Amino acid sequence: MTKELWGIIKKIRTRKPLIQAITNYVTINDCANILLGIGASPAMCEAKDEVEDFIELADSLYINIGTLTREQKEAICLAVKKASRLKKPVVIDPVGVGALYTRKTFILKLLEEYEISIIKGNSGEIKSLAGMDANVKGVDSMDDGPDAVDACKALAKKFNTVAAATGKTDIISDGNRTIRIKNGSPMLTMVTGVGCMVGAIAAAAAAVENDFLKAAASAVLSMGIAGDIAAEEIEENPAPGTYRVKLFDNIYSLTEDKFVKRSKIEWE
Repeated sequence: MTKELWGIIKKIRTRKPLIQAITNYVTINDCANILLGIGASPAMCEAKDEVEDFIELADSLYINIGTLTREQKEAICLAVKKASRLKKPVVIDPVGVGALYTRKTFILKLLEEYEISIIKGNSGEIKSLAGMDANVKGVDSMDDGPDAVDACKALAKKFNTVAAATGKTDIISDGNRTIRIKNGSPMLTMVTGVGCMVGAIAAAAAAVENDFLKAAASAVLSMGIAGDIAAEEIEENPAPGTYRVKLFDNIYSLTEDKFVKRSKIEWE
């Protein structure tokens, strides 16, 4: 099955899907560059006068509410509505929903009204959206644990979507099937926006793969493996700036051999 997930990455590199991203200002450049590194084409189109027209050209839509503004909120609603009508994949990263009620209600409204392919957050964000108690510190989760599996399953079933919760063990579920991924170096937490980049890759994967559970898994696994290799390459001098560069390099140079041999994945 791991080879099947690698096949999704190969399809990204072959087809070079166009990914429309409305994302946060802290990591917009990183999201664009990670999409280039994985083989997709990024378009950071968020002006509310343009988003509806652009989604007709795009292969999928990535939404990240890390630095949500009023204009972004309006643009997101327009873009998601149009993408849903056109049956284009939509990936949402619900940054900060565990800390801010206004963000939580906004994301829940999108989930209730439109077709969302994948919702990818940290375990605290996913638990919060699933109606469970979550231990968060701002936009960061302080709360891994076995109940993250229950949260993913519940959220996925309720909204007919795929829920992906990143943490020490990444959990991905469509409500019936569940995947656990145990790749990923602790150094990933020293680089801002790794989760945002995973969401962007998931949007690229969803553009070429109709099974959104597998699309999400391929994205999470790619970042985890790249993170592991990058950490090994700077083991003697573990500096976060160098690690960030190595992370991009290893996404770009990821091979089937590395992907298959290094994957730490469990299927249910």
